[in-house]
Amino acid sequence: MSARIPKTIFSGIQPTGIPHLGNYLGALKNWKKLQDSEARDTRLIYSIVGYHAITLPQQPGILRQERREMMAALLAIGLDPHRSIIFHQDQVAQHTELAWILNSFTPVNKLQRMTTWKSKIATLKNSNDVSEIDDSTLNLGLLSYPVLQAADIMLYKATHVPVGEDQQQHLELTRDLAEHFNRIFKCRKFFPLPTHLITPASRILNLRDPLSKMSKSHPLPTSRIMITDSDREIASKIKSAVTDSDSGINFDALNRPGVSNLLTILADCEESTPEKVSIGLENSSQLKEAVAEALVQSLSPIRGAFHRLSNEHHYLDELAKKGQKQAAYIASDTMNHVKKHVGLD
Repeated sequence: MSARIPKTIFSGIQPTGIPHLGNYLGALKNWKKLQDSEARDTRLIYSIVGYHAITLPQQPGILRQERREMMAALLAIGLDPHRSIIFHQDQVAQHTELAWILNSFTPVNKLQRMTTWKSKIATLKNSNDVSEIDDSTLNLGLLSYPVLQAADIMLYKATHVPVGEDQQQHLELTRDLAEHFNRIFKCRKFFPLPTHLITPASRILNLRDPLSKMSKSHPLPTSRIMITDSDREIASKIKSAVTDSDSGINFDALNRPGVSNLLTILADCEESTPEKVSIGLENSSQLKEAVAEALVQSLSPIRGAFHRLSNEHHYLDELAKKGQKQAAYIASDTMNHVKKHVGLD
């Protein structure tokens, strides 16, 4: 294809309902920054990836609610549907069409070497004996998850993808599949090889166990900050966050994970560095007070916008339809050409 491919940024998030602070500071805040900083001719495509969510058991009613909540959250953080394409992946049929074609030439052993698949295997182990793994709980969707992710990216001919360290392997697979398709179907540069977009993303840890990532799956609600938490809830959760008994405040992720996690949060809120925001803080109490104050200031407008938007079901549904039409227009054009290259036209 000789036509110029515009700079296109694609990123997706699962419909897990209301995002927590780790989702926001680790990904969503950067989506907003990209929207504000990229040139007007850069195409920004943000997707709520429902098909990825159902690789694990979901209750239909809850999934419906969480899809709508995630749409409200994306708007609440400041994504503009007039600037960015915001849509539900599962409403654009071409995602699974392209995924199936890519599945047809993706080696199984390559998928079995993916870190995400190996981590699923590891969680099933009760010992080091592989024979003890109960693989009846594994499904094909989990194995082929990275192929669908590649299809999500390739369908819009994305040139840049903001990904964290845990997703870099998936982006490499996407590049491999795009290159393979171009080569075997002799279509030169039909699919661009997407580049890892380096953005300053923070890895936010569990407030009660700062050796693990912040997650909704942790049994203690105090382990995480939700973007809808009240000022009082934020202050209470930060006050109970695990730190240490060492004197002074300094950033040392290895030896002081709890303190360092709070410094990371504070730095992100203040658009600074952990080292700089630690200056002048003498103890954990001062640190926690500063973090709580910064979070309240950062999250308060988002919380208000979310509560307003989450009640406007018709508005959210209309925006989802608009995003679906915009995404489907691009996706259908890509798939028409893909089918011609493959011989399915």
